[in-house]
Amino acid sequence: MAAHSQKDAYLYKKVISIGTVCELTGLSERQIRYYEKRKLIFPERADKGNRKYSFSDVETLMDIANKMEDGMQTSELRKEMQNKQSKRYDSKLRERMIKGQLNAYFNKRD
Repeated sequence: MAAHSQKDAYLYKKVISIGTVCELTGLSERQIRYYEKRKLIFPERADKGNRKYSFSDVETLMDIANKMEDGMQTSELRKEMQNKQSKRYDSKLRERMIKGQLNAYFNKRD
């Protein structure tokens, strides 16, 4: 899990059962498992193998369902999600590099 603020930590905590996710999203267990199989969603597995989802996963599933309804294919969705992830990683890397350069600059001045 990426670093998240304490305030938003609950969004990413995997505690919701698949039945509750079905109720929240209107999706069937079969649909949710299909999205998992297509590598669009990544639940954790509890001790007995039960899937556990986060509120962030619920939002992602709703987004997936809406885009699928609009005719988007799972392969297109996966590519879109990978691009978003890559952009987030690039942004974090750029931020760390800038902080490092600023630290080096100000430490050199002392």
